This record gives sequence, structure tokens and C-alpha cells, in this order.
Amino acid sequence: MKDIFIDDVGSGYPFIFVHGFLGSSEMWSLQKDYFKSKFRIVSPALPGFGESYKASSLNSINDMANFVLEVIEEKKINKFHLIGHSMGGMIVQEIAKIAGDKIEKLICFATSSIGEIPGRFETMDVSIRRLKEEGINELKNRIPPKWFVKGNKDKNYFFCENAVTNISEETASNALHAMKKWNGFENLKNIKNQTLIVWGDKDTAYNLEQVETLNKNILNSQLKIINGCSHNAHLEEPDKINQIIDKFLSN
Repeated sequence: MKDIFIDDVGSGYPFIFVHGFLGSSEMWSLQKDYFKSKFRIVSPALPGFGESYKASSLNSINDMANFVLEVIEEKKINKFHLIGHSMGGMIVQEIAKIAGDKIEKLICFATSSIGEIPGRFETMDVSIRRLKEEGINELKNRIPPKWFVKGNKDKNYFFCENAVTNISEETASNALHAMKKWNGFENLKNIKNQTLIVWGDKDTAYNLEQVETLNKNILNSQLKIINGCSHNAHLEEPDKINQIIDKFLSN
């Protein structure tokens, strides 16, 4: 996999981490540090994003899901726990559709079953138009602060700054179009895996209706709401998130 970064740390049962839009493998650092003593953590940077910025980006959620499955196959992993954040949450739902029998437990974090994301702080069309008109630098300075209650003043905001350093307009555009055209709602009823849904109650990217839709339609699911957190709750309140995930995986 040319120009693809895959972090592979720890030992034990495999646990795959999939980041979201404008994300990176590094953005999971506070989770990797916590879980690497218990699990083998595999966290790729998606093509075009973060540490894989030199790789050609993908323009569909299905292609991104198949990329993650290729990583898993390359690592010779057969069964695994799986977490996806934001766009990564769409990707892991798609993985559940393609290869659900390989997933032990599934975690959908701050995400939706519809790529259009009703209730988002701005529509996908607006993000696509503004990216085209105003360029990538405006987008990467404007959107990530919306993912924190404290905006760019959050102590862990630097993870977002690092993630977008080298991102191209093409990568961002491909991802926005990929989300806009993706709809996983009809497949929710087919997800049989034990599933945890996590959401911060100050999230302006995905509203309560989106995560409740996941919870109501994924048969074996539970919803945990983190009070006082926005979209990047894993960076705002890592201890809370880590403990919730740990408890879910331990039961």
C-alpha cells in the first residue's frame, strides 16, 4: 500500500480505529495510549488524509470501507472490534454490511446513517460550494473548531491542526461528495453485531435524531450520551470516552 500510513501498536485482540473527515491516525492517540495494553490497535490514515496525505483519495464510502478491509487483511486479522468516528462511523457501517461476520463488537461514534446529515451546522452542498469558492485553507480553519465546545482553544485542538496540515482540496472534496451520496439507513436492520453508539450532546455536526435513528434501527445497540461535549468528544473528554468503550468491550 504505497504512501499509506498504518499505526499498529499493542497486543491482544485486534481493535480497528477509523477516523473521520479531516482526520488522521494520530487523532486516536488518547485512545491508543489507553487501550494498547489490552488490545492490538490498528489505525490507518485513510488515503489522502493525515499521515497518508500523499496517497490518492477515495470518492465513495464503499471504497473507503474496502480500503479498511484491505488493511485488515494485510495485517492477517480475521475477527476484530471496530470503531468509526463521524465519516468513519459511516465507513464502519459499510464494513458491517460487507463483512459483518468479522466484527466482534461495533462502535458508531458521533455519526449518522445518512451522509447528508440532516441538522448539520451547514449542508453538504454548502460545504462543497464554499470549498470550491474559498479553497482548502479556509475550510480547514473554519470547520474543525466547530467540533469542540471550546473551539480552537481546546487543549487537544492541535490534533486537528496536525491532521489537516497537508490535506488537498481534492481529498476534502472527494470525501464531502462521498458522504453526500451515501445512505446506510436501509442496512441498519441487517446489523446484528453488538453495537455501542456514542454522541456528545453539544455536537453541531450530528444531532440527537441521527444517533437515535441508529439506536432504534440497530437491533442489539445501546446509546451513550456524553454531556458537555461536542463532535470530538474523544479529544475533549478522552477519559470518559475511553471508560465507556472499555466497559462496553469488557461486558
